[in-house]
Amino acid sequence: MCAMNSRSSAGARCHLCPEGRISLYCFLATAGLILLPSVPQIYYEIVPNVWGAILWGPVLYYALINLIIRFVLRNMEYQVAIRASFLGFVMAASVLVVCFAPAPWQQFGVYGCFMAFFHYSEFLVIAVANPRTLSLDSFMLNHSVHYGLAAAASWIEFGLELHFLPDFKRYAHIWFVGVALCTFGEIVRKTAIITAGRSFTHLVQDEKHSDHKLITHGVYAYSRHPSYVGWFYWSIGTQLILMNPLCICIYALVSWLFFHDRIYVEEYSLLYFFQSDYARYQKQVPTGLPFIKGYLID
Repeated sequence: MCAMNSRSSAGARCHLCPEGRISLYCFLATAGLILLPSVPQIYYEIVPNVWGAILWGPVLYYALINLIIRFVLRNMEYQVAIRASFLGFVMAASVLVVCFAPAPWQQFGVYGCFMAFFHYSEFLVIAVANPRTLSLDSFMLNHSVHYGLAAAASWIEFGLELHFLPDFKRYAHIWFVGVALCTFGEIVRKTAIITAGRSFTHLVQDEKHSDHKLITHGVYAYSRHPSYVGWFYWSIGTQLILMNPLCICIYALVSWLFFHDRIYVEEYSLLYFFQSDYARYQKQVPTGLPFIKGYLID
């Protein structure tokens, strides 16, 4: 989102709002309860009935946890808890895949860990930095139909290539580059959200509030749109982890086109909000994304 912030945001960063606490408890509790029975097996390197340990055990625990959540919580709290619990389940199941699944599937487990962490941390960081805009959409689970289709396409490609070209999936451990890229993207994006604070939202703003200020420090001193930079490289990194050559190219192209258009529209508003201050900032700091210059005034 845009590089705007308010000095009053500092106090909001000191504590976690109620929805944030519920999500954190449910995410950690679900992941912990699913992983706890497998700790001895992980520690002593005992390989269980692989898919039984990965699927049936966690699914039964997850179903039980959901029944408890449904009994204890209602309305918005329940909706937050059920999503956080689901992401905790995905995280735990992915860890079990990494620990116990056959080698070609382990990188899919790593991919699952990054996916679960990305979506949960989006909600948690907003709960810390800008709780007044917190909503169920902050999990980014229903970001768009296109986002869902892109994820499904990556799973299909991984499955097909794993079946027909299993050795290719672990060729020279190139997928470790994807781990590094995803880690870099996560750090940059979350740092950007925290730096922007109260003025960060997942939507492009078309109205300037009286307490909004242009932020040019921190990660914004190196990129005008660091949250987009982080998401761009994170998305490509997920496909490097899966070693999906087709989706690597498609994700890079589609993400670049998306951010090219979004930055152009967003900077039109930013120039209207901050006028010469933002025009000067544009000249000093790049967008951070390759070959994207944004909306420039001649």
